[in-house]
Amino acid sequence: MDWMERVGSLRQWTSNGVRAPHKPLLMLYALGRFRHGPERALRYSDIERDLSGLLRNYGPPNPTSPAYPFHHLVSDGVWAVRTDTGDPSPGTGVRALRDSGAAGRLVPELRAALDADPGLLGRLVHLLLDTHFPPSLHADIAGDVGLDLELDAALGSAAAPAVREDRRRGVELRRQVLVAYEYRCAFCGFDGSLGGLPVGLEAAHVRWWAFQGPDELSNALCLCSLHHKLFDRGVLGLDPGRRITVSREFVGRGRAARSHVLDLSGQELVGPQSGSTGVATEHVDWHTAQVFRGEARTPEPA
Repeated sequence: MDWMERVGSLRQWTSNGVRAPHKPLLMLYALGRFRHGPERALRYSDIERDLSGLLRNYGPPNPTSPAYPFHHLVSDGVWAVRTDTGDPSPGTGVRALRDSGAAGRLVPELRAALDADPGLLGRLVHLLLDTHFPPSLHADIAGDVGLDLELDAALGSAAAPAVREDRRRGVELRRQVLVAYEYRCAFCGFDGSLGGLPVGLEAAHVRWWAFQGPDELSNALCLCSLHHKLFDRGVLGLDPGRRITVSREFVGRGRAARSHVLDLSGQELVGPQSGSTGVATEHVDWHTAQVFRGEARTPEPA
């Protein structure tokens, strides 16, 4: 059984770039729990809060019940659910899952493969992260599901050659982005360097690479590490006029939160320089619909 192929092709609902990372998040959670307790089944009632948090933090803006991936992942041949009576999953009803004592775990064949090959878990983790999430979120997601990316990378260093090949194009994109934005963060203007080399500046995809976002200037911004993370988490976004938006759901009371985030609301982008391609409307629209959290704050009067 090629578990990399099976896990890499989890069936997900898709429509016009809509994000549906529910199964990948449950799979990452299951792998994290397997790392720490390979023999334990995961009762829905015990892990419902954890799964809800993962979906809230890393899923699409529209809320979704964790009951859906808990039940539907069974169809992919990597996950099994049994109730207290030994019956299969009762469906996607939250009450039915709770009352029946439904518990899920990786299928026996996959558990055996993970036991036999210590590097397989790391390869699966990196495959899921690379396929479904931007790099700026990988460490956060891994930490939230109980995984150690450095350890898993060492154990699973042969991960996903096709993914690695695709990401090599990102090196050239970063060079183009740095030049287009004149080595400055498009949100705050940060332009730090060390020994003549830029530090803390990254090429940020507007429409995520994991969701058919092209490695092109029309889909990229030069952002500092902080604003890249906030952009990918949906705290920051862009309006149709390419002005910065800040989510009303963001809470920050200190001086730094105001100066680095809240005061950006309504500000124009820094760059790109004349003659360089700006961000395409279609990618801005995707980010607004699929990543940005809630409604944008109204900019305060100057």
